Amino acid sequence: MKSLIKKIVHKLQTELLTRLDNVEQATLANRFLLGSMAARQLREQIKNNHIKTLQEVEFQVFSQFGDDGIIQYLVEKLKPLPEIFIEFGVESYKEANTRFLLMHNNWRGLIIDGDANLMAAVRRSDLCWRYDLTAVGAFITRENINDIFVKNGFAGEIGLLSIDIDGNDYWVWQAIEAVNPVIVIAEYNSVFGAERAISIPYRPDFHRHQAHYSGLYWGASLPAFCHLAEQKGYDFVGCNSAGNNAYFIRKDRNPLPPLTAREGFVGSRFRESRDAAGNLTFLSGETRLAAIRGCEVVEVKSNQIFDL
Repeated sequence: MKSLIKKIVHKLQTELLTRLDNVEQATLANRFLLGSMAARQLREQIKNNHIKTLQEVEFQVFSQFGDDGIIQYLVEKLKPLPEIFIEFGVESYKEANTRFLLMHNNWRGLIIDGDANLMAAVRRSDLCWRYDLTAVGAFITRENINDIFVKNGFAGEIGLLSIDIDGNDYWVWQAIEAVNPVIVIAEYNSVFGAERAISIPYRPDFHRHQAHYSGLYWGASLPAFCHLAEQKGYDFVGCNSAGNNAYFIRKDRNPLPPLTAREGFVGSRFRESRDAAGNLTFLSGETRLAAIRGCEVVEVKSNQIFDL
């Protein structure tokens, strides 16, 4: 009797997993179809020159917010580009800035995440045989980033680099020399504001929620990234409407009006702060900055360290 029940339960579990997989595949196909239609509409908008800001071209397929549309706009606007991307800090890659670029535009790419198990799961998926995608599990530091690129066959000019590691983002971009991207997407910490060029001090072992339980102490301000971009030969051209991703184009390829950090700053409104027990506290506005008062930051222009 127990054996029969086990067989029935196993059969039901198998059928349920199959149905869930079918639903997931159908949902994915529908999302991809709608994204492809949006990309075609966007190309028509570009021909008519009706676009004034990056926020106008946003749409979401696999990106966390509207970045899929912004990326499609920039790729179309800057043609021809090297059809190569690098993105790090991708987690499972189910939600990422470059997945639509991989699937819709058939670009070659390298993705990196500190969780080796997540990257192993990507390598087992159909993404790595349907497309030219390399998935690497590695905890990124400014000391190892160039070696990771080169060892995996990525060097020289690439079309797009997306940086999102919720920590040493500023210092890692500063250290990158092995590749020369045309477009750079950098996640900035809106909580740090639009005035000061500040970043967390560099620590190779930085972890966002270990550094401060709120999860609000990480990364760099938009003015800091604009300062670094200028040093590296890039123009700041805008942010997404969610207020977390900033876009930079190499000066020798940029057709868009450059912006100052103050002109292009978008403040985030998502409320992801946590208390010491890990519970969401939903802080917003200036209360988020108040929660991390006393944390140490670096003014990147002078290299001076002070407390928030």
